[in-house]
Amino acid sequence: MSQFDSLVEEIKKDLDGYKDRGLKVFASSSLQTNSMPLLHIISRVAPDVPVYFLNTGYHFPETLSFRKQVQDLLGLNITDLYSAVPRNQQKDAAGRLLFTSDPDYCCYLNKIQPLEPILASNDVWISGVRGDQSKVRAAMKREEKAPNGVIRFHPMLNWTSKMVYDYIREFKLPKHPLESEGYLSIGCEPCTRKIDVNALLDDRSGRWAGMNKTECGLHTQLIQK
Repeated sequence: MSQFDSLVEEIKKDLDGYKDRGLKVFASSSLQTNSMPLLHIISRVAPDVPVYFLNTGYHFPETLSFRKQVQDLLGLNITDLYSAVPRNQQKDAAGRLLFTSDPDYCCYLNKIQPLEPILASNDVWISGVRGDQSKVRAAMKREEKAPNGVIRFHPMLNWTSKMVYDYIREFKLPKHPLESEGYLSIGCEPCTRKIDVNALLDDRSGRWAGMNKTECGLHTQLIQK
């Protein structure tokens, strides 16, 4: 018996309920260490659920290698989503790449816009956000509304960081290779920094350092209160 059996069964019950209602379900993942429990659970209880990875073109090579490792290990159907705007055209009027001058618009082009067609053709979006990751996420509910009448389903919302790592240890799951080098929350390479654990504010520390920005928009713009 695993200490996580009841939690996994609860997620399975929710997913079976969506399926019984004829709803189309998909998941998104950033393919980080903290993504592993949810991806592993999906592979166990709903392996047919498609998983989408927003491939911005700015990811660390280690993230792309980890993506392949996870897909091979869990046998999931992971599909990359890309921006319709080529990266060499993602510049402002002064010719600067958008991640340097307008990171919000950069995130829109590379994260939000590519996901919009998926939202338009599905009913339930599984997201692995946790309440202990940031104040924004702490205010979320297990189910929220997203555009196009889609249900955002947050099965990991009440999990803690300790639970994530306990699950990873119990099931001998891999960790993102950059975590051991001091990266905790790993996104696009230009906007991700190593963190000082003594100055750690929350699990999102290290993203968009020096900017008044903590989210790419997936969990702020694609949610309806």
